[in-house]
Amino acid sequence: MENIILMHAKLHRLRVTDAQLNYVGSITIDTTLLSKVGILPLEQVDIVNLNNGKRWSTYVLPGEAGQVCPNGGGALLCNRGDILVIWANTTRDRQDVMQSGHKAKIIVTDENNDCLEYFEQTLIANDGSLTFSCDHKHRGSEDIYPTSASYREDIDLS
Repeated sequence: MENIILMHAKLHRLRVTDAQLNYVGSITIDTTLLSKVGILPLEQVDIVNLNNGKRWSTYVLPGEAGQVCPNGGGALLCNRGDILVIWANTTRDRQDVMQSGHKAKIIVTDENNDCLEYFEQTLIANDGSLTFSCDHKHRGSEDIYPTSASYREDIDLS
């Protein structure tokens, strides 16, 4: 059994609404957004600040509509208005993924932290191979992600 780590949920382009240094860790995020992508309260997340490139890991607390508030040490890594990408991972058995696939849920937010776009990235299992599928399109004429790509791994699935 070989475990692999796969992204299962991502909140893309969230705007920091506040930062609370004098709080014991975590990041507080709009409960509706968390629910839509399947991130649980107290779940560990990874964060990157697109304004300065700083990264950190912490856990999530549910917040009010539109709220994105890094707490504790994370508050030192960003300013109000900074844009964050936040994602949660899951550990899966590689053979299980090859046999049953995997799905990740993604939300892109607007400047008010409202859901602008929702899409899923999927690994579709088919007889020992995986196909990556994503129906997300850039608002212009180019695709952000390919609509599909195949991957085959030579492993014994029996």
